[in-house]
Amino acid sequence: MKDLRQHREDYLNQFKERQYGRNLLKTEDPFDAPSEECGIFGLYSENDLDTFSLSQFGLFALQHRGQEACGISVMKNGKIFNIKDEGLVLDVFKEIRNPETFMGNSAIGHTRYTTAGDKKKYNFQPFFAKNEYDQIILSIAHNGNLTNADQLKKELEAEGVVFKATSDSEVILRLIQKNLDLGLRGAIKATMEKIKGAYSVVGMTRNKFFAFRDFHGIRPLVLGAIDEKTFVAASESVALDAVGAQYVRDILPGEIVYTSENETGLKSFLVREDCEKRICAFEYIYFARPDSILENINVHEIREKSGMKIWEQAPVEADIVIGVPDSGVPAAIGFSIASGIPFRPVLIKNRYIGRSFIVPSQEMRERIVNLKLNPIVSEIKGKRVVIIDDSIVRGTTSKRLVKILKDAGVKEIHFRSVSPPIIAPCYLGIDTPSKDDLISANMNVEELRQYLGVDSLEFLSMDNLKLILGSSNHCFGCFTEKYPVPAGPSPDYTDE
Repeated sequence: MKDLRQHREDYLNQFKERQYGRNLLKTEDPFDAPSEECGIFGLYSENDLDTFSLSQFGLFALQHRGQEACGISVMKNGKIFNIKDEGLVLDVFKEIRNPETFMGNSAIGHTRYTTAGDKKKYNFQPFFAKNEYDQIILSIAHNGNLTNADQLKKELEAEGVVFKATSDSEVILRLIQKNLDLGLRGAIKATMEKIKGAYSVVGMTRNKFFAFRDFHGIRPLVLGAIDEKTFVAASESVALDAVGAQYVRDILPGEIVYTSENETGLKSFLVREDCEKRICAFEYIYFARPDSILENINVHEIREKSGMKIWEQAPVEADIVIGVPDSGVPAAIGFSIASGIPFRPVLIKNRYIGRSFIVPSQEMRERIVNLKLNPIVSEIKGKRVVIIDDSIVRGTTSKRLVKILKDAGVKEIHFRSVSPPIIAPCYLGIDTPSKDDLISANMNVEELRQYLGVDSLEFLSMDNLKLILGSSNHCFGCFTEKYPVPAGPSPDYTDE
């Protein structure tokens, strides 16, 4: 029998060879999971290198952050080349017939998550701007969401700026483009002083690379180095690992890092020095890959600690503890460590199943769940089971999970969510249902317990979440309805 240390190692090692799937049950109902909008990756070297392969490796490591489309822009010999298309990272890259075109000294990339907004190809990233000679002079990739995009778009259109997409990311692009006469750093500074909301951005001109982050650092952005002349910026540290870069630090809230045409190395400039860190707490609970490091915090350790804490908060007598793969497993291991209740990986995930099936009836759609995730009946029949999940959003997939366990003959089901109740939507780069569809905004814990049909139900408390994270310097908006920046989404925009 494997010990918990071996379970932990096996769990983490598997993502080095296959993409991370946060919660397989929730892929069956895209409205029953908060969705991160995208992952971004940027690379710059003073020398030419294989930017085609390196950007592919970096984006593949970020595939969990976006599975609808991906694209790259590459700087080569003073020119920028761009390609983007629908599909997973490896699918898009294998369609590139001329890889040598995308080998230069700098690249940025983007992998996009399906959203409720416009899914046309013109919203795929990176976005780029051209000059009068039809040459690309500027390209960016953005993760986050602007809360004043609609207002800024109207102002820019009144000045004659033409928009080609319906994404708030293009507002960032056009503002930088408009202010380029201030110099690159000046143009980015002017843009940051106009836009509001959450944003992490990587970008390039025909001879410079840059990255910057909003004044609260809500969306993650880490910095790494392959050598003293080659730098990497990405949404998560796993993308650094994928290209052989060493993690240096997180890009600070309100910081611009950039290259200069006349100087070597990477420069740094703080647009505002009195910034408070407010990185999204859900990055640690759900979004980030477990082997990532964000703000010098190991994501897997946070998830393990969340399982330990919820045992302390809500102990229960049971025979085994299980976690919903992939995101619930570390917390289940932590729960087992704290409680002494054996952990068993009894929910078996089909690694080869496609993203979705097209089926005409509800009965057949429910059967798909068992194709994707099937229990080892002999391990759980007649037993008292603690099931650990990362969160409960609409509650529909949690109810399906309970049905799977009951059909397998479980005696008792004790449900533990290692996030606090989600009571409010997010306006800062996460695609969540409206408040009317958030089950914890409309039911108390006892009502939800009865709806799920479980013997007990507990959520991690806000106090314990803050204790695990080590501070209150995070965005907890979906749990508290209090946001680092005023809530007020631009009605015509969703983050792309």
